[in-house]
Amino acid sequence: MKILVLGGAGYIGSHTVSELVDAGEEVVIADNLETGHIEAVNPKAKFYEGDIRNREFVDSIFDNEKIDAVIHFAANSLVGESMTNPLKYYDNNLYGTKVLLESMVAHGVDKIVFSSTAATYGEPESIPILETDKTEPTNPYGETKLSMEKMMKWTGVAHGLRYVALRYFNACGADKSGEIGEAHSPETHLIPLILQVPNGQRESVSIFGTDYDTKDGTCVRDYIHVTDLAQAHILAVKYLAKGGESDVFNLGNGVGFTVKEVIETARKVTGHPIPAVESPRRGGDPAKLIASSEKAKKILGWKPEHASLEEIIESAWKWHKNHPNGYAK
Repeated sequence: MKILVLGGAGYIGSHTVSELVDAGEEVVIADNLETGHIEAVNPKAKFYEGDIRNREFVDSIFDNEKIDAVIHFAANSLVGESMTNPLKYYDNNLYGTKVLLESMVAHGVDKIVFSSTAATYGEPESIPILETDKTEPTNPYGETKLSMEKMMKWTGVAHGLRYVALRYFNACGADKSGEIGEAHSPETHLIPLILQVPNGQRESVSIFGTDYDTKDGTCVRDYIHVTDLAQAHILAVKYLAKGGESDVFNLGNGVGFTVKEVIETARKVTGHPIPAVESPRRGGDPAKLIASSEKAKKILGWKPEHASLEEIIESAWKWHKNHPNGYAK
């Protein structure tokens, strides 16, 4: 199959491209490099630099390449930024997806796998979170992702588009090659922030809130290795290629770790004391977010291969230790 990966120079996108190439698929990448990195572009994939909000750009790809399916990672994804600049998120995430879907319909491309998020649920009513639980996002990022899902649903009703939305939890870790990994500026994810301490880039890591109703008072999250996420996207494409119906799947390990447990595991992996400073809670942080991935396992045949927190942090540390400034030289 020839698969178009939008946002294929980003963190999860580049890992998915790597897994697709290894699986022998033909891959085309489109990325505007706003948050992606040219150094992360797989040399075996064909690369187009441009923005999915530009209809001519999107049309030119579908005109030049016989695309069988699309995997869509091209979205802004910072919760905090979405609260202070919501219109940026509506413009890029929603308008960009509208333009993309218009072009797909016009070119008869009817299969899309979409990178959604656990943020579509908002504050969960029960743990683990099921796909049937109510969706009430607490920030514009989650709101726009949920709206993108609905846009695909109604485009499917009108034009026969079939989609899979993958709602995932905390992506982390890095490719076993050590050649690609997580590089955000600013960095907001817990594991890279922790690893900046042994890398000499910060003196300590902050723990926001120690009075949650959890076993040690700190937030619990479900951490999922980026390579396992990548494999789920490939299985979702195959599911659609075999005629699968549009659907939504959670992706997580089904196991939660507290912030303190993640820091302690990082100390063990790096051999560094990693001082932690306790700070007040941040607004909008749910106490626990853990996914039920039973549906993805049953229907897509997905099984996380890198579920151990130690293995996840070891792969991340291998990347960050050798790339302290990300892809920057």
